[in-house]
Amino acid sequence: MTKVESAWGKYPDYRIDVVPVPGTARVWFGDLLLAETTSALRLVETKHVDRLYIPESDVHWELFEANDDHTICPFKGEADYWSLTAVDPPEKNIVWAYRTPFDEVAPIKGHVAFYQERTRIEIDERWAEDPTLGTKGEFPLWGDATDLLHLMDAQPAEDGSPNHYVTATWTTARNVVEGGQMLGTALMATARTIPDQRATFASMIFSKAASFDDPIDVHVDVVKPGKTFTTVEVRMDQLGIHRAAGILLLDSGSPDLIRHQIPMPNVPGPEGAVPYDFRTTGRDLRVVDAAYDPNPDRVGTPDIYTWVKFREAPETAAGHAAFLVQSMTHWTIGASLRPHKGFGEALAHRTLATGIMSIAVNIHEPVDVTQWLLYVNPSIWAGHGLGQGEGHVFTQDGTLAASYTCQAMIRGFRQSPDAMGKDWSNAM
Repeated sequence: MTKVESAWGKYPDYRIDVVPVPGTARVWFGDLLLAETTSALRLVETKHVDRLYIPESDVHWELFEANDDHTICPFKGEADYWSLTAVDPPEKNIVWAYRTPFDEVAPIKGHVAFYQERTRIEIDERWAEDPTLGTKGEFPLWGDATDLLHLMDAQPAEDGSPNHYVTATWTTARNVVEGGQMLGTALMATARTIPDQRATFASMIFSKAASFDDPIDVHVDVVKPGKTFTTVEVRMDQLGIHRAAGILLLDSGSPDLIRHQIPMPNVPGPEGAVPYDFRTTGRDLRVVDAAYDPNPDRVGTPDIYTWVKFREAPETAAGHAAFLVQSMTHWTIGASLRPHKGFGEALAHRTLATGIMSIAVNIHEPVDVTQWLLYVNPSIWAGHGLGQGEGHVFTQDGTLAASYTCQAMIRGFRQSPDAMGKDWSNAM
């Protein structure tokens, strides 16, 4: 074995995280099952695609033969390779392992990784309380719902400035923080500042896309405090550049004087909707009539109905509210494109410049996100390079929990992304 010099001493800021993957991972080559495990690990490495590591004991080794090829990684060690010989022609070096990895990546010892570019890696997460719930999709994952909550839960800044909070960083292939996530962050930061009142209104304008690479500075300014209502302004900056600004209204609460609401639409329940793979475990998301469709040739009415439910309950009411608003910005662009043949989500960030520009949300009732929520998402207008959506969120028993309006940019690129030398598939 070649002695490999570690680069960790030279690059102490280099980052590799190894995290457990919930559920069952299966690796396929066509219809041939290569490996299956409930103990997979996701390796997240700076400036690299994610890789899934599987215990050696869960690989069908009778399908493979070892060879004498080796490669060196200065952050992991020396890799050995195997070829898939059960197919004709054989697939050379389709799986590898670091037999003696460096201490910094010790959890991958006894594990192997497959090229997801040459195999199909499926993650099937079933929830303990009901195996019909969960997610099923392809690796690489974005992460888990608990990761999403962690990112929205900005912590007090180390400089001790009052009402200044900072988000955690994250490594992901689509390096753009979605607008709904930023609004969820605003709700959670505001709840830290004013813990005895509940946000009943929140609006935000997204001026410039934010990335996961660097922390976002969240500044909460209490514009007008009050025993009944409080007005709060939230500003978000990253690397000293303004990204988003919002206004929130907080309420101490009051008993009903009057009460009414619009009726819940008559659409199929979650059991009759189609699971959608957003590559996030811990969240079961289903779309009625599979209407969130990337196919630009499928035409439908300008609306999308989605059911959403989370595996684990946040510890705070603000965490539930953050999950509630996070996915509100997912649907307006897709609903706006649906009636127009030749346009679809598959073109977003490729031939279409799309992004959420603003959202305004009224939160009527506290919610439990571990119960099914129906998002009703009609696009009421499109034109002048914009799409307008208005939405409602209902609990499964028909209670109206929230209402919102959302404006999106939908425009053609002046030049193709390739001509600009940019990967706009990751742009907001």
